[in-house]
Amino acid sequence: MAVKKKSFEESMKRLEEIVAQLEKGESGLDQSLKLFEEGTALAGSCAQMLDQAEQKVQLLLGGQEEVPFQEGAQTDGV
Repeated sequence: MAVKKKSFEESMKRLEEIVAQLEKGESGLDQSLKLFEEGTALAGSCAQMLDQAEQKVQLLLGGQEEVPFQEGAQTDGV
């Protein structure tokens, strides 16, 4: 059976659970190391998903010129 890849949101939720568990300090050394290992793998996976999303956005924007946001600036037609 194929392993289902977790979504970004699922991975972040699990990562938050791991952090909370480790912050409690109630796990033994072996369990803490397993949690830490899982957490670092999830963090890497999330970073990779964010990089892929950023690349996709850049690809979709193509050659569009980036215009920096200026707070309070007037926009045409609004």
